Amino acid sequence: MTLPNRAPLLEVLPRDLSAYRKGNTGIDYVHRFDSGRPGPHVLINALTHGNEICGMVAATHLLDSGVRPRIGTLTISFAHVEAYEAFRADDPFANRQLVHNLNRIWSDEWLDGPQDSPELRRARALRPLVAVADHILDIHSTSQDVAPFWVYPGFARNSQAALAMGVQGRVTTHLVMPSGLGSGTPLIEHGRHGAGDSHAGVALVVECGQHFLRASADVARATALDFLAHFGLIDSAEPAQPAAAQSRFALLQTCMVHTPAFQFVRPLRGFETFDEGELIATDGDAGEIRAPCDRCTVLMPARVPVVGREAVYLTRPIAD
Repeated sequence: MTLPNRAPLLEVLPRDLSAYRKGNTGIDYVHRFDSGRPGPHVLINALTHGNEICGMVAATHLLDSGVRPRIGTLTISFAHVEAYEAFRADDPFANRQLVHNLNRIWSDEWLDGPQDSPELRRARALRPLVAVADHILDIHSTSQDVAPFWVYPGFARNSQAALAMGVQGRVTTHLVMPSGLGSGTPLIEHGRHGAGDSHAGVALVVECGQHFLRASADVARATALDFLAHFGLIDSAEPAQPAAAQSRFALLQTCMVHTPAFQFVRPLRGFETFDEGELIATDGDAGEIRAPCDRCTVLMPARVPVVGREAVYLTRPIAD
């Protein structure tokens, strides 16, 4: 059973991005600003998925408002404009990707392999950009209307940065990947960012809320500014706030959809909990999905299960 597929509230819609196509890096829709002073190279990446519009709002805000780094280098990227331009208001979930999931193909096996698709061509074009960035913020959103949360590999450098920014109370929930995503390689795990390399920088995803809500766009814009301020590229726009309570979850298992018969046992939106052994979903001949622990918390359950794609992430709370 899945949630009824009601038409989403479309508070934020795509805008024409053609004015941003010609950047200054030789890569379409990529803009770089060098302060001329020592400091980190920070990448703000938007539109890894075509219908995750909040990232577009954040990236255009940085460009339109003239944000420039006072130290280091700032790069702003619109990743998958081709999918973004395929948006249809009557089917706003359809343009997440065109062929491949652009956020699962960042391994050498995929990038150096023989396959071709719009996503692979774009990832290969962006690969040098991702490789040279010290710190990466990849801006995403969710199909269901849930509170925003961080996603990151379980390295101390990532946890420390996300927790520090969470003090402001904007994004205070964390999905930590101790052993990777389990269904491919996301951008934030490409190369040195996916390894425990002491020279690697911070690489975070922020899931800002439901794709088309104004509140999600507001979170994306504010989080991008928070990220730049955290690394000293800009001054913080807000005074310090009282420390906010934060919650962290460790990814235990990424469950895939194997058959067209997949269904959840009850409608799920995300952050529901199950007891150990409790049934979460059935998947035809592929079997059942049951909670591997008490207080098992589900994240990002599929709005519409699609064979070969992720069904749900199973997590457990991290006791700090």
